[in-house]
Amino acid sequence: MAPAITLAAEAPKLSAANTGFMLICSALVMLMTPGLAFFYGGMVRVKSTLNMLMMSFISLGIVTILWVLYGFSMAFGTDSGSLIGWNSDWVGLGNIGLTELWPGYTIPVFVFLVFQLMFAIITPALISGALADRVKFSAWALFIALWATVVYFPVAHWVWGTGGWAFELGVIDFAGGTAVHINAGAAALGVILVIGKRVGFKKDPMRPHSLPLVMLGAGLLWFGWFGFNAGSWLGNDDGVGALMFVNTQVATAAAMLAWLIYEKIRHGAFTTLGAASGAVAGLVAITPAGGAVTPLGAIAVGAIAGVLCAMAVGLKYKFGYDDSLDVVGVHLVGGVLGSLLIGFFASGKGQSDVEGLFYGGGLTQFWKQCAGVFAVLAYSLIVSAILAFILDKTMGMRVPEDDEVAGIDQAEHAETAYDFSGAGGGAAKTAATAPVAAVASKKVDA
Repeated sequence: MAPAITLAAEAPKLSAANTGFMLICSALVMLMTPGLAFFYGGMVRVKSTLNMLMMSFISLGIVTILWVLYGFSMAFGTDSGSLIGWNSDWVGLGNIGLTELWPGYTIPVFVFLVFQLMFAIITPALISGALADRVKFSAWALFIALWATVVYFPVAHWVWGTGGWAFELGVIDFAGGTAVHINAGAAALGVILVIGKRVGFKKDPMRPHSLPLVMLGAGLLWFGWFGFNAGSWLGNDDGVGALMFVNTQVATAAAMLAWLIYEKIRHGAFTTLGAASGAVAGLVAITPAGGAVTPLGAIAVGAIAGVLCAMAVGLKYKFGYDDSLDVVGVHLVGGVLGSLLIGFFASGKGQSDVEGLFYGGGLTQFWKQCAGVFAVLAYSLIVSAILAFILDKTMGMRVPEDDEVAGIDQAEHAETAYDFSGAGGGAAKTAATAPVAAVASKKVDA
């Protein structure tokens, strides 16, 4: 009898289809940052619109450069103590072969790193919504650089890097419930506890100045989130990416409807702001869970997040912290819910065979999720507060009160979002009304 022959597993080969798919997903995730800028920009008052847009856009510049220099190496390099990665060959990205594959996958390292770069960019941008109207742009830019270095890059390694403690523990985070949303939401809370409230908080009306911009931003986020979530399976053709795509749509729809129903019962109206916020809450909650739950589970995750996030946004008035655009209520609370609900709704038929409590798996996975959730929450909150405190005591984090009241756009950027100077009149009307303006000016002077 001839001896048995053991065939070595065939090494993965570069897939043009998967490479193209992942490049498209990377572009979709990049689009989410401008989408977030519009979403946040419409939610603030007119005098803060440009500053809000810039607080997101500057992350595209700062984090990109840091990622090339050392961020990718810190997040995904060789593990050191389960806390951080490092690979000197990746510093500057000059020693990576063009066709070198990401280990175990069919896409080049360059494709994986640019996809992950887009996650690194949007995460600090998410924090900015909590700080609207009152932070120096220079201080914010430096905060992004420091925060990405000492918080995001290490946490990304914990959760997704080979050897990272959360990864090895078995914490499930398909696309960023802990590394992105809890991380950003906890950081937002830490910073606002240091820098304090806006002038006029709970006294002056601070309504969104452009709900159409909010809806546009929410739509772009929803669109880009398909790349964010489905792309996180890195092009594998086993159906899990498709499941994640479906669950992203399903959970978002359920959360939007749940938020609107709660809002109608609680406040008596279905608002556009509620629809947009509910959709984002669903996107956040399904991000960690979508590869582990069925579409029915996704409906449950979305509906729970829609109601509880809608309730959570009001906590700032009860406890007195000024989370300007509800980053804590939506991203922190939504990320926590989505991550913990895996322990109940994981079906064992998606990204892994892990089963949650409702599928006979007990609470084992739930406790693992708790470890990941609360470790990231505590680390990000504490370190972010320390960074904000240091910056506030050195260069100052807040603009002067007069600039905040008059408008941070003019003070920090020497621009305004909307120019009404020539609206409805032109030269003829300006000439005709000049005498009236002169008389009014003399009366004021008198």
